[in-house]
Amino acid sequence: MDRGIATAAEYGVYGPEGEWLIEGWGVEPDVVVENLPHETFMGRDAQLEAAIAYLKQKIEQEPIPDALPPPHPDKSAD
Repeated sequence: MDRGIATAAEYGVYGPEGEWLIEGWGVEPDVVVENLPHETFMGRDAQLEAAIAYLKQKIEQEPIPDALPPPHPDKSAD
């Protein structure tokens, strides 16, 4: 509709540090989780469950304090 086009990359890409970027390889996961098709069909999401368990553990080990809002600015006229 907008006459835009999409193309596939023709050449590999490298960053300013001189290392090839992840083109054609993908990202290695930090945690490998088997997401079995039957479990997914039954409504379970092993990846989501693993992510939630990981984040709960991380929050317990490294709690982050609540961010307190700063005082409201004084916008009254002088």
